[in-house]
Amino acid sequence: MRGRWLIAGVAALALAWTVLTMEMPWLAADADAGGQVAPPETEACAADAAEANLGFTLKDASDNPVNLASYRGKVILLDFWATWCGPCKVEIPWFIEFQETYGPQGLQVVGVSVDDTPDKLRPYIADMKMNYVVLQGLGHDDLMDAYGPLLGIPVTVLISREGQVCMKHTGLVSKDTLEAQIKALL
Repeated sequence: MRGRWLIAGVAALALAWTVLTMEMPWLAADADAGGQVAPPETEACAADAAEANLGFTLKDASDNPVNLASYRGKVILLDFWATWCGPCKVEIPWFIEFQETYGPQGLQVVGVSVDDTPDKLRPYIADMKMNYVVLQGLGHDDLMDAYGPLLGIPVTVLISREGQVCMKHTGLVSKDTLEAQIKALL
């Protein structure tokens, strides 16, 4: 019983963190009457951007090994998510669209499921029609530490073709913001 309360408490904190870190465009000073904000002007990547650690090999949902370094030379949208995460469910259709639209130009979306088993991932991927690489992150705290600290999910990291961490977002970010940042890196 105590374990259930602990899990419920951690879930409540994670949800609160996600909500608090969500982008709220209607509060922005430059929002129009409908709460819409033009995508920000983005520089491609800061000159002093940190090097992304791509030295990880994880299994995909079909248990095939995938080395992150094999995507060097592409713009990588690395998303840490879970099947139970509400904001993650909002982002997944965007990532599907980004992969379809910008994949031919060199974008690779990579989703890392932080705590789901392959048996839970496979039907979820099929139901959501996810067209991008989904990796099993359960038990790979080293990967999460390399891009962390991950204080909530989703966490979306944009990595340049040169392997630099250009942007990192915790919580739900607008589709327009992500798309503008992707375009700047392509």
